[in-house]
Amino acid sequence: MADNVNIKLEDNFSLGGDFNIPSYAEWKEKVEQDLKGVPFDKKLITKTYEGIELQPVYTSEDLSKLPDTDGMPGFGGYIRGSKVSGYTENNWEICQELPYGDAEEFNEALKNDLKRGQSSINIILDSATQLGLDADYADENQVGDCGLSISAMNSFSKALDGVDLYKYPLHIQAGFSSNPVLMLLSAYTQKNDINLKAIKGSVDADPIGYLVTRSNMPTKVKFTFDMMKISVKWAEENAPEIKTIGISGLPYNSSGASAVQELAYVMSTAVEYITQLLKRDVSIDTIAKNTRFTLSIGSNYFMEIAKLRAARVMWSNILESYGAAEELKKMTIHGRTSTFNQTIYDPYVNMLRTTTEAFSAVVGGVDSLHTNTFDESFKVPDQFSRRIARNTQIILSEESHLNQVIDPAGGSFYVEWLTNEIAKKAWKEFQEIEKKGGMLTALKEGYPQNEIEKVVGSRNKDIRKRKSVIVGINNYVNSSDKKAAVGKPDRKELFEKRSKYLQEYRVAGNNETHSKIIDKLNKMVEPDSEELINLGAEALLAGATLGEITHAARASSDESVSIPTLRFHRASEIFESLRAKAFEYEERTGAKPKVFLATLGSVKEYKGRADFSRGFFEVGGFEVIYPIGLTSNEDVYKAALDSKAEIVVICSTDDNYPVLVPEIIKTLEDSGSKARFVLAGYPADQIEAHKASGVNEFIFLGCDAYETLSGLFEQISN
Repeated sequence: MADNVNIKLEDNFSLGGDFNIPSYAEWKEKVEQDLKGVPFDKKLITKTYEGIELQPVYTSEDLSKLPDTDGMPGFGGYIRGSKVSGYTENNWEICQELPYGDAEEFNEALKNDLKRGQSSINIILDSATQLGLDADYADENQVGDCGLSISAMNSFSKALDGVDLYKYPLHIQAGFSSNPVLMLLSAYTQKNDINLKAIKGSVDADPIGYLVTRSNMPTKVKFTFDMMKISVKWAEENAPEIKTIGISGLPYNSSGASAVQELAYVMSTAVEYITQLLKRDVSIDTIAKNTRFTLSIGSNYFMEIAKLRAARVMWSNILESYGAAEELKKMTIHGRTSTFNQTIYDPYVNMLRTTTEAFSAVVGGVDSLHTNTFDESFKVPDQFSRRIARNTQIILSEESHLNQVIDPAGGSFYVEWLTNEIAKKAWKEFQEIEKKGGMLTALKEGYPQNEIEKVVGSRNKDIRKRKSVIVGINNYVNSSDKKAAVGKPDRKELFEKRSKYLQEYRVAGNNETHSKIIDKLNKMVEPDSEELINLGAEALLAGATLGEITHAARASSDESVSIPTLRFHRASEIFESLRAKAFEYEERTGAKPKVFLATLGSVKEYKGRADFSRGFFEVGGFEVIYPIGLTSNEDVYKAALDSKAEIVVICSTDDNYPVLVPEIIKTLEDSGSKARFVLAGYPADQIEAHKASGVNEFIFLGCDAYETLSGLFEQISN
């Protein structure tokens, strides 16, 4: 063993004094030297779909230029959150949707999940219920299509049977009008002796959100906002802890909008509602207190954190301009992880997407959160997928301890700068909407729809070229994936069950009961005040159905509102369509379309392009034959013929191609091969010569993979 060495450390030392602190200019100069002539702006600045240019590094100097960075959580513009203590005293609500149409199935799932960590009730109503139609008067496809089917007190009671409404906040997304659901809730609480004033949550109506989702609304604008005023006024008196104004950004995100667009359109919708309600003598304080926002949480981690922080600033500024009380400028945000990023192939990757999105939501400061089930894009979730989605939030809270930090993004040079950029750009787009006369006018003209399509075009271009990677779909594909098992619920069975029950329900009872119902319904035709909801509740308690009270309440509304459609889709759909073609091909021919990689030259010469080609064709669902150990060109030619592959990809170097390409194509064609020939690479000065030799396509980094693969499918299918 070496002798001990006595080392004496100085009593005082300073790392700061031992190293020079480089300036940003010095750092940039060094980087430009390393880039060797490539422009700094081209290589290191990232342009986002929001029109924001992201720098490679941010410093304290960037922070010093920003407003409100020294604010405290719970104060000022609420950029750092609406609560002084963050989540340390009150955690965010684990607010999972349960997309079951049958009330008893919904109730079973709800009670199971509340026992296992879900902390609030989130009811999505099906299309028929949102329209105010009884199930037997609706179209079969409207019953249970996107949520719970409710037609009368019985189904509503079954859905909430055994659930403690004092313990769990209740949220119901009512569609374009909350009045019918408020009637149901009022009747239910009266029947079960529940103090409605003690129940927390929301029964929110979002008529513009409904309109952009379905392109039309069955009532005229004036009537819709008259009903919104009634719900707000009634709730203020009878259910002060229930919010009745909902504003959702989900439709915009689901159609491919950027973070800036989602914020701008959400805020424009909010101002539309404020304007309409102020005209109807509802105070700004009442409006502010009754508003709940729903924002989608996408996959750009820091962008989504900044979006949530910018949203609070924008809402606070809007309310300040209307003179709202300081305490009421705090924004209530429900977050929902994005459907736009979900895939039907390699679906377990959806768990990872949802986890990062949920992390963004919590760091950004949501008040409640729904995390996607990994299978929601192709089937109704089961207990396992619900548990994984719910536990994602529980782990973030109890194991990652995100409930023990207050605004963890605060002070980050990058996040603070990005928050400011999003707020500025969203405010500019918001002002553009206001110049056009507000959100409704802009939607009728198709302005937001067209602007979103521009962003979608850019997104799709990047996805098609694989510049924007969707793991498991346009890159890093699981080649053993089976055909997607899309399992949607049997709506016909539910429709028939609900219809049979309602038809029997209507003929039950006696003449006195029916007369009492008719009398209650007749009284509903006249009032345009909060009394309407009380009369509706009385009618429901007497035995009326939701469809009957809705028809009575809307007797004076005979016009509808329509707008140009938004195109809802998932980012992965274009490449999923290629995978579907491959499975169809397999079903028709007995095998997947084959691609043979003609690996010519040494391993060093062909391996890079062969690996690239394998990943490229697996994206389209092709079976890729990658020969190993072939030492001569003749062996490769023979293996290509024996494979009977529909496509042969020539993999070597640009220097080898002038000799190898015409040789392999002629050899195979002379031997009877009908394969299509693809060249791995794009040697610009050789293109025409290779086309003349018989090359059909060229694949390379940055090419339009979707167009190339789709074209090859067409060629081999003819």
